[in-house]
Amino acid sequence: MTLIVDTSVALKWVVAEDGSDRAATFLGGDLVAPELLLSELGNALWKKVRQGEIGALHATAAFAEIEAWLPIVTTLPASARGLEIALTLDHPVYDCLYLALAEMTGWKVLTADRRLIANCRDTAFAALLASLDDADPPDV
Repeated sequence: MTLIVDTSVALKWVVAEDGSDRAATFLGGDLVAPELLLSELGNALWKKVRQGEIGALHATAAFAEIEAWLPIVTTLPASARGLEIALTLDHPVYDCLYLALAEMTGWKVLTADRRLIANCRDTAFAALLASLDDADPPDV
């Protein structure tokens, strides 16, 4: 099954942090990401440089690595639905675009975002999520 990777997982592939080993078990699977991930990833890497956690060269190399091999899909057809989901969940639109894309495609969002998981709990949107902690890695 195709998984839509969110930034909370992609960042773990390129910066050592809690869950990086678990995230690595999904590499080689059928993965895609919305174009929004590139902006979010760039911002997360910039923050890590500002906080002194990584250097600028690490950030630019990490960004280039993800950009080079992770297939990017558009969320444009899902944009209005992303807003609707955000209003329903009272959660930021940028996260809800991942959910809208999952709803539109029948794929699941692979995430380590505990807030998103908590906000979707006990809603129909929970079925669109694959928690990094609980999802089965692909057989590769």
